[in-house]
Amino acid sequence: MDETESALTAWAIEVEALSKSFGRNRALSNIDLKIGRGEHVIVFGPNGAGKTTLVKVLSTLSKPSSGTVRVDGEDIRSDPVKVRRRISLVSHDTFLYDNLTVYENLRFYGKMHDVPDLEENVREVIARVRLEPRLHDRVGILSHGMQQRVSIARAIIHNPSILFLDEPEAGLDPQAVVMLRDVLESVNTPERTIVMTTHNLRQGVEMGDRVVILDRGKIVYQASRDDIDTVNFYEIYQSYTGTGE
Repeated sequence: MDETESALTAWAIEVEALSKSFGRNRALSNIDLKIGRGEHVIVFGPNGAGKTTLVKVLSTLSKPSSGTVRVDGEDIRSDPVKVRRRISLVSHDTFLYDNLTVYENLRFYGKMHDVPDLEENVREVIARVRLEPRLHDRVGILSHGMQQRVSIARAIIHNPSILFLDEPEAGLDPQAVVMLRDVLESVNTPERTIVMTTHNLRQGVEMGDRVVILDRGKIVYQASRDDIDTVNFYEIYQSYTGTGE
């Protein structure tokens, strides 16, 4: 590996001058961001700030209008298929089939990713999200909170090095949010890079190594958790976004 390749792979995610427009509406504007391997980054921002658009671009679901994005050393424009093998996404859409059981969904995604020892892996990931008793239930009869937990199992079945979470707690009741947070902590590993968007300031700060605030498509603030005054983070957030979301 030459020096250039080594520099590329030193980061899990490299974003340079990224912009994304939808017609005349610029959703992201000149974003620069580097995320280290194993780092857990939490992205905050009011509605319409560009959080979901950023995740969609990083996870190859949307093409950038300009700029460069490298994920796990690969340019997302050059080889998006290769990138997708190394990442996974949990979002508002669970990407599950309602008419299939939990087990059948996980087997389907496991086969799609050529997961070895598939039966063992299915049982391992379902145990990590604490849904063993529902393994043979159809996904369509599960609560939204349970479906999100199955979605997390689906997302980690192939042991991705990078996991994107786009407001995974959206639409959940408080009890389900607590359970989901416990599940997310169980899938956090030192070697796995996690990028999560959320509106929950307190929990987000507690879960991340670094926080980023987006507003109107631009990064307006970022800091490591050790450098943040967590007690007054609400005021910090409000000062940069003008909102108390």
